[in-house]
Amino acid sequence: MNHIKHKEVVSPAYESIPYTILSDATMEERKNNIISRMKAENLDVLVIYADVEHSFNFEYLCGFIPRFEEAALVLHANGESYLMLGNEVMGIGKFSRLPSTLLLTQHFSLPNQPMDAYEPLHKMFEHAKIHSGLNKVGVVGWKNLYQISSHCFELPHYVIEALRTFDVDLVNATNVFIDPMDGVRNINNVDEIRHYEYGQVLAANNMLKAMNAVAVGKTEVEMASMLESEGQKNNIVTIFATGTRFEKANVFPTTKKLTLGDKISMSVGYKGGLSSRAAYLVENKEQLPMEVKEYLNDLVIPYFNAITQWLKTIHVGMNGSDLYDFVEEILPKATYNWSLNPGHLCADEEWLNSPVYQGSKCNLKSGMLLQVDIIPGIAPYAGSSCENGILLADATLRETIQNEDKVMYDRFMARRAFIEEQLGVELHADVMPLSNMVAYMRPYLLNKTHAMCIEKN
Repeated sequence: MNHIKHKEVVSPAYESIPYTILSDATMEERKNNIISRMKAENLDVLVIYADVEHSFNFEYLCGFIPRFEEAALVLHANGESYLMLGNEVMGIGKFSRLPSTLLLTQHFSLPNQPMDAYEPLHKMFEHAKIHSGLNKVGVVGWKNLYQISSHCFELPHYVIEALRTFDVDLVNATNVFIDPMDGVRNINNVDEIRHYEYGQVLAANNMLKAMNAVAVGKTEVEMASMLESEGQKNNIVTIFATGTRFEKANVFPTTKKLTLGDKISMSVGYKGGLSSRAAYLVENKEQLPMEVKEYLNDLVIPYFNAITQWLKTIHVGMNGSDLYDFVEEILPKATYNWSLNPGHLCADEEWLNSPVYQGSKCNLKSGMLLQVDIIPGIAPYAGSSCENGILLADATLRETIQNEDKVMYDRFMARRAFIEEQLGVELHADVMPLSNMVAYMRPYLLNKTHAMCIEKN
């Protein structure tokens, strides 16, 4: 790894791309894809549950989340649909991207709000045309508990109990949406790629702003404010932490001041993925505390090698187990203590699922959005992190993007050129960076002209 250097490189430029709302054609395609899977799995009805933290399968079809309430979408295989909404979300329901009959369901409202239209929940499901005699009713939550048992559910007990009133085969059908092998939401069309690219760029821009502004004496809240912008909903808790994280069980930025030599962790995420960095608040090796002087050699360089080899190797058709084993070979878990999947899919949520795990039988497909997410750790060093997202796109999808949105295609090509020419990082032809912060890593945050790169012979 002698070719990996910490040296002066050109900084990425800030990008500016517009927020886009998904087209009617895309929303219709989503509905048709789900109904096709319902028919293939002999599902008469899907009941898709949502709350503000777990709303993404619901939002995939309806285009909105229930904000601070709960909700359920009842979708029949014939395309008929019902939205069960609480008091404060009924007004949004009429704008649903999936035209539906609205049912005021006050069980889903906030505590002590009016219950003047109360009916037992099983009666509300009857209004949505769920009844005994249906063959199979699929319940959609947000996790892969269906892999444990088709009758293991991740919904509130009171919802499941209401559905058990009916003499039907009630099964967990979350796999229809998020199974890592063939979940409908794994693959994105050009419209969806453009929609999610906005969130990736927003996160990357804000991360670059924070990296450029970080300084001794600033506070965590000052720095965290630079990670937030444009009023968009985060898909993770925004992190800016100096020194030891989680003191007194706190997970949010505080007024704590940054001091020379501190560990720094920062992350921000929006629809489409996140940007994350972990490094030291120093300008050079000499400013590091004595016990971590070899941070660059012991942790940063092996980690940077792993993420750049990941970018060079990953491709459409690759098996998830092979990618896992590849990372294990070049960055052994026993030494570098990473524990999660070395790569996962993202969409509206930061973590949709992961086809990358030991023994995976999932093949990576064109149209997947993946986070370059490997999290090593060696005591006593701070973490080392350089996480951003990519699109996997085979030659057919690349040509489609070029034909349908030449401006977006040119952005992908410009990012590839920057990463390859300025950072020396070789990208597989299938890798389309969703921002130009991919692989851009400053291990010494006060040195804003130097970053990790691969020095060509």
